[in-house]
Amino acid sequence: MKEVTVTELKSMMDAKEIFQLIDVRELHEFDYSNINGELIPVGDIVQQPERVSRDKKVVIHCRSGVRSAAVLAALEKQYGFDNLYNLKGGIVAYKNEIDPTIPLK
Repeated sequence: MKEVTVTELKSMMDAKEIFQLIDVRELHEFDYSNINGELIPVGDIVQQPERVSRDKKVVIHCRSGVRSAAVLAALEKQYGFDNLYNLKGGIVAYKNEIDPTIPLK
């Protein structure tokens, strides 16, 4: 499984790279805190693969990286995606290493 670190993600954002950032947490988690990804919850994303880009890098994240890793594996296996990256440590790592102001429950 390919991964990006939160530092790499921040560099991609700062450089205004073209990529899709997908948050697979639930709506109540996203509403509480997010890093401007597109919300496609775990329960929806595998049923709606057309929402995931095939023509650019896609970074998938959740709270700690576990749910996003499972989603990534399912999308690769079921639909043949090869452009997906898991955010290592999820939004928790982003808070700890990049932006301590992000609220987390």
